[in-house]
Formats: sequence, structure tokens, C-alpha cells
Amino acid sequence: MLPSQPLLHAAVFALAVLQALASDTFTAAVYEHAVILPDATDEPVSPDDALALMNKNMDVLEGAIKEAAQQGAHIIVTPEDGIYGWHFTRETIYPYLEDIPDPAVNWIPCTDPARFAPAPVQERLSCMARNNSIYVVANIGDKKPCNSSDAGCPSDGRYQYNTDVVFDPEGKLVARYHKYNLFRRETQFNYPKEPEAVTFETPFGKFGIFTCFDILFREPALVLVSELQVDTVLFPTAWMNVLPFLTAVEFHSAWAMGMGVNLLSANTHNISLAMTGDGLFTPEGPAAYHYDSGTEEGCLLLAELSARPRLSPTYPPAVNWSSFATSIKKFPGEKDTFLGAVRRDIFTFSELRHKAGNYTVCQGDLCCHLIYRMANKSKDEVYVLGAFDGLHGSLIKYHWQICTLLKCKTTDLNTCGQPVETAQTKFEMFSLSGTFGTNYVFPEVLYSGVQLAPGEFEVLRDGRLKSKHGTSKPLVTVTLFGRLYEKDLPHPLRTAP
Repeated sequence: MLPSQPLLHAAVFALAVLQALASDTFTAAVYEHAVILPDATDEPVSPDDALALMNKNMDVLEGAIKEAAQQGAHIIVTPEDGIYGWHFTRETIYPYLEDIPDPAVNWIPCTDPARFAPAPVQERLSCMARNNSIYVVANIGDKKPCNSSDAGCPSDGRYQYNTDVVFDPEGKLVARYHKYNLFRRETQFNYPKEPEAVTFETPFGKFGIFTCFDILFREPALVLVSELQVDTVLFPTAWMNVLPFLTAVEFHSAWAMGMGVNLLSANTHNISLAMTGDGLFTPEGPAAYHYDSGTEEGCLLLAELSARPRLSPTYPPAVNWSSFATSIKKFPGEKDTFLGAVRRDIFTFSELRHKAGNYTVCQGDLCCHLIYRMANKSKDEVYVLGAFDGLHGSLIKYHWQICTLLKCKTTDLNTCGQPVETAQTKFEMFSLSGTFGTNYVFPEVLYSGVQLAPGEFEVLRDGRLKSKHGTSKPLVTVTLFGRLYEKDLPHPLRTAP
């Protein structure tokens, strides 16, 4: 007699759990999705029309989920806004929202869809996870009714949240996260009353989750990593690339290295908005990444990762980010500086006038030190050493300390700090360090064509970011990106309801 379908599914799931428990690694996947967007409208569409659009996107996501599962992935992360897109008002996004319950209710939407109906999106995502025996991470919208007894209740009687959900291989809802740090254009959503630190246990480590802009702030990002000690962070994002320091692949890889965790980063793909770049990032560097600003195609990435990276023999040692820089005397020539803008931030720069040298540049409490030797300096290219110590942001202000070696856009020094993607000059060696006032520093090396340099640089315990050997490709930037969370200004928009 053949086993019944529920018994067969339970047996398959149990076998998968045992296999995961027997291994120190797991296979992760992320999907960069070219989102099918709704038509522009100032009026809300019908619930049926909203669901039809979301089903078109979920058709694509389901194909990626099936492929990932067939290749052995235990978990897949899909992007922020990946099911319905963006450019909504508070009113026009409402038909796309569902009431997402607390995971403590122990709910499998795929087998019990009427329990919290209507929830067709949650039902379908749950079935994708269950039918493919894989964890599925997705970003959708949550709605919560409120009334006048709640002093913060919006005038329309509901809260609306940008929300991540996680379904386990049985299809059960195991995590729900409401985005805390909304980007300035997300006026369709509310801020949660309190930041949420969402974690859940798996057979392959402790997982945490947050969304896009959250990665730049203490809550919840730093709380999950430093206080709750997660092994892996799930990161749905809709990241618009901003050179020279904040392209998706360079910053997300650097963040994983600086924080010492796995980061599963799934980005939306829309080249007209400079949205591309996803990856599977580890404390040692990228296991796999993708950056494509030339096509409209989505991309599935898979890689095998350490389940508990802190226990890995290759886990990087602790770094004192200011040790080397504070121990040396300032090099001559540091007064030969000029000011230049990286977007709105005013950096102190010094031009690298020779093919090799020692340089120091200071701003505020930060001094940046560079030792370098170029291999084939192009006459048409200018490089500078730069320092920035101050608040960043026009509305939401947060404190950066940045040391950077970067290529200027042209030989005109006034263009230093402007976005540039390509270069011709290679370096035989570089060593960059700074007198950082924080332990949270993220090391970036970006090659021509917005390409990473895995295995070609190292961070020493005394805080030096050094090349291991000559750069294999022309260099765009080398950066130490520090965050002084304690110096951030209060958020001007987040008011307690």
C-alpha cells in the first residue's frame, strides 16, 4: 500500500531535517526579481485586480523556488516589493495588503486557508514552501485595524506595514517582521511602535530578518547580530545603487564581513532605477553574487554556506579597527588637502601624486592612513585618499566615519567623489587604516565594472585593510566604512503611536 500524501510529505520533511542536522553547512538561494509593476493610478484597484498582478509575480517566484529546491536549496530569499512593486499611495496599496497573524498562532495557510481568510498570497507562498520542502522568505504588506482608543491610530482606522514573512518547509508561518526604518518614499506604510528583533531557529542555525534600509541602523540590525547572536540574516531589499560606497554588492558583502554573519541578500531588478545586485555573503567574503545593469533579466543564485559561521575554523579573528592607525606618526604631506563632495557629504581629500607613497588625511576625530604602490598608473586617471567624519542624510541623519581610496571621475579634482564605475589603473599593493571610534567598520574593495575582489584582500587584526597581492583588475575604490550608531540623531518622522 502506498503511503498517504500527508504521511509521505512528513517523511520527506523529516528526512530533510535529519540531513540538515548531520551537516555543518546548508544550501541557500536568493532570487533577484524583475518585478512586474502595476499600472500607474491615483485610484485603488479592485482586490481581484490586485491579486491578479501579485499572482503574475508569484508565478515567476514560484519558478525560481522550484528550481532552487531541485538544486538542493534549504532556503530561498525573494526581494522587497517583489510581489506588487512600488510607487503607491497609502490608499492605492490597500487592496494588496493582507492581515498577517503572529506566527505564534501555529498556522499553515496551505492546509488551512480559511482560518485567517482572506489570505490568498499567504496561502500561495505557504504552498510554495510546502510543495517544494524549502523555507520561503517573501516581502508583502500587512494591515492591522485600530480604533480611537489607540492615540496613534491613523484616520483611516488601520496600520499598514512593509512586512517580511517566512514559511518553513511544511508551509507554516514561522516569522513575521515589520520594517522599522522606512525609506523616505515609503509614505504608504506606518512605522511599528517598537523595533522588532525577529529570530527563529532552523536545523542549520539561528536566523534573523530585516529589510533594506534597516541594514544601516542599530535597530534591528545591530541588535540581531551583536545581542541575539544570529548566524544568518535574511535580507529582502529594493536597493538603488549609489557609488562610490553604497552599491548593493559592495556594501552588503562588506556588512557581512564587518558583522561576522551570513547575509542572504535578494534585490529587486529594475535598471531604470539602478536596482540590481544580490548575493550570498559570508564573514570571509561573497560566496556568490550578481550585478547586472545591462539586461532586464532576473537571476537565481545558490551557494553552500557554513550553518554556524562563528564556529568555523576560517572565521575571521576580532579586529581592533583603530590599533594600527593610532600607533603610527602622521606621514608628511597631510596639509596638501582639498574639500570635495560625495553626494552631500563634504570629504577631505588628498591627491595621490606619485605611483607610490604614504599619505594621511584627517577630518574631525578620524585620520586615514594609506600606503600604496600602483602597477600601471594611467595618465588619464586621478586617485585620492579621503576622510569623512560626520552626519549623513538630508532628513534622517546618521553618523559615518569613512576612509577611502577612490578614483576621481576625471582628472579635474572637482569631480572627485562623483560616481564612476570604470578604471584602468591596477595597484601592486595598498594598505588602508583609520583611527575609527567604532568597532563597526565594513571593508570594501570595488573593481572596475562594479565587481568585487573576493580573496584578493584581507583585514588584519590591527585594523589594516590590505591587498594580498597585486590587484587583478583596475581599482575603483578601497573603503573602510564605519558606523557610529550612538551619534545618530533622533528620527524626525518616527513618532510613537
